[in-house]
Amino acid sequence: MASENEIAKLVVDTCFRIHKQYGPGLFEVVYEEIFCYEWSKTGIPFERQKPIPLIHETIRMEAGFRADVIIEGKVIVELKSIETLAPVHYKQVLTYLKLTECKLGLLVNFNVDLIKDGIHRIVNKL
Repeated sequence: MASENEIAKLVVDTCFRIHKQYGPGLFEVVYEEIFCYEWSKTGIPFERQKPIPLIHETIRMEAGFRADVIIEGKVIVELKSIETLAPVHYKQVLTYLKLTECKLGLLVNFNVDLIKDGIHRIVNKL
């Protein structure tokens, strides 16, 4: 099993390759499809559009949210293709981390000129 940081490095490398080939401007779902296709080549297990249950007192919601990609049950990758990330996007990933007990999230916005400006690490007790 790879560490969170080893996974993060591979995610960043994958995002760089995708962005270099296609650049900004595609729909989020296109980047997600390509990312998952490329990630499958690594052999590292992942889940796509995984419903995460949310429990509030006696109420259990089977899909409190859907994680774009969860890698090895450790790292959440939230993919975006929007003009500008808002503070709520970072908070959203932190909430996902808390609900899944994952320690690292990567918020990736492909709709930027330089992908290095679109990749953000969010940590939860890492």
